Amino acid sequence: MDTITTNVTQLEKDTMRKVTWRLIPFLMACYLLAFIDRGNIGMASLQMNHDIGISAQMFGFASSLFFISYFMFEVPSNLALQKFGARKWIARIMVTWGTVSAGTALVQGPYSLYAVRFLLGAAEAGFFPGVLLYMTYWIPSAYRGRIVAIFMVSIPMASFIGAPLSAALLQTDGMLGLRGWQWLFILEGLPTVLFGVACLWFLTDRPEQAKWLTAEQRDWLSKRMDGERAASKAKAHVSIWKLFRSKEVLGMALVCSTASAAGSVLSVWMPQMFKSFGLSVMQTGWLAAVPYLVASVLMVLWGRHSDRKNERRWHTVIPLALIGAGMLSTLFVSSLAITVVMLTCVLIGAYSFKGPFWALSSGWLAAGSAAAGLAGINAVSNLIGGGLMVNVYGWIKAETGSHALGLLPIAVLAMASIVTLLTLSSKARREAAAAAAAAATGRPVADKLTA
Repeated sequence: MDTITTNVTQLEKDTMRKVTWRLIPFLMACYLLAFIDRGNIGMASLQMNHDIGISAQMFGFASSLFFISYFMFEVPSNLALQKFGARKWIARIMVTWGTVSAGTALVQGPYSLYAVRFLLGAAEAGFFPGVLLYMTYWIPSAYRGRIVAIFMVSIPMASFIGAPLSAALLQTDGMLGLRGWQWLFILEGLPTVLFGVACLWFLTDRPEQAKWLTAEQRDWLSKRMDGERAASKAKAHVSIWKLFRSKEVLGMALVCSTASAAGSVLSVWMPQMFKSFGLSVMQTGWLAAVPYLVASVLMVLWGRHSDRKNERRWHTVIPLALIGAGMLSTLFVSSLAITVVMLTCVLIGAYSFKGPFWALSSGWLAAGSAAAGLAGINAVSNLIGGGLMVNVYGWIKAETGSHALGLLPIAVLAMASIVTLLTLSSKARREAAAAAAAAATGRPVADKLTA
């Protein structure tokens, strides 16, 4: 028996090591490009806003349009991924958004910028929840917290790499008659198109199709994932309409919107915050990279800790508290150094939140509802966190001249999210206990979203 157990354990280790190294670095690179392309408008604004004649409110509105169209097309895109397969659909998403991102170099004024940002959100919609759904085909639930955290390290790493890179590209001003911000969009958009084409050769839709696994590894992984899907189907499947009327999905979207707001607002506005202390463009770019480097390391460690303890609730609550405390503290500081420390704490919270939260959410949703549910949570959270809060920040900054007051609504949102998450998790535990009792007695399980 011990020999069999050892062999199975070694097979699992070998299979998961091969799957992880085959898929995760490539998907991380793709996601890194996504966040460079959506966030580079923050560095570009240091030149572009003056050139095309837009105010702070116009810039905030343009930035928020990305999240509005992202919200509109997120769920349809994820359902299309289920229909056409991840390999083809992720390739389509990347080629489209890379082309639109590079095309931002052609904007001439506020209305063309509005149009391009709206199209960029529509083009990228579905990528992140699509990859999360793709992971449910390949990554057993016991590994998902750390794998999602490792995958999502691409978000802070995109700003760590992108901020100084964008600052350097702004220095190409005048080359071939183009402004630096135009070169920024062109040279950061084209690699996305190339990676999109590479998806067609590099990704595999399902484990049973993976020729890069041995027959024994394919068989083990297929059976493991089929078993998890069968267990998930024991949870009630709900219609898409009921899904988006459920308090659970809307509550999880509200919780997620705090991290989305913190990441989106700082991605768009932090370069201008730091520049207001009298820094040069290059100094701004390098300094803006520091908080993301720290967040990149800690989010992976936090995700691994969540998996090791097999605990999601408090590993999600604590980052939310860190976001709220960091945002609130900026009201009481005026030095550059302390501001950087406080915003670093905010970003540590925003990104450490993601691994435990998405592992928690995917575990709450029934298998048949996962595609629409994950996309819906992400879409609504981006609409609130990005579409609304980026605008709110721009409006408050324009009216008061204060960066700190612009961050205050996110601190309030963080507190509301903590209360919501604790309430939902308590409800989920009660329903899980009721479902277990019903299964033990042979009674039918009630039609609930979470079990």
